[in-house]
Amino acid sequence: MMWGYGFGWGWFMMAFGGVLWIAILVILVWALIRWLERKARVPGPSGSASPSALEILRQRYARGEIDTATFEQMRERLQATEHAPDASQEVPESSRRNF
Repeated sequence: MMWGYGFGWGWFMMAFGGVLWIAILVILVWALIRWLERKARVPGPSGSASPSALEILRQRYARGEIDTATFEQMRERLQATEHAPDASQEVPESSRRNF
């Protein structure tokens, strides 16, 4: 009979198992945080910015889809709307206070 023989390493294995699980959890949390930071930093593929309306107009003119008169007319319209005040920021007449 082996009274207690072989049980000397039981406490070590139990402690090692607990530390192992804690280490695995720490690594998983670290990996999740890194993944979320990387995802937040890169909003999309580079070059995904859409071209402006004027750039699209220039491309269409360069490809020959529109003639010079149409290009000039559309360009003037676009440039006029760029310098016009933004209508979405105006306050409606009914909500203005008259003092």
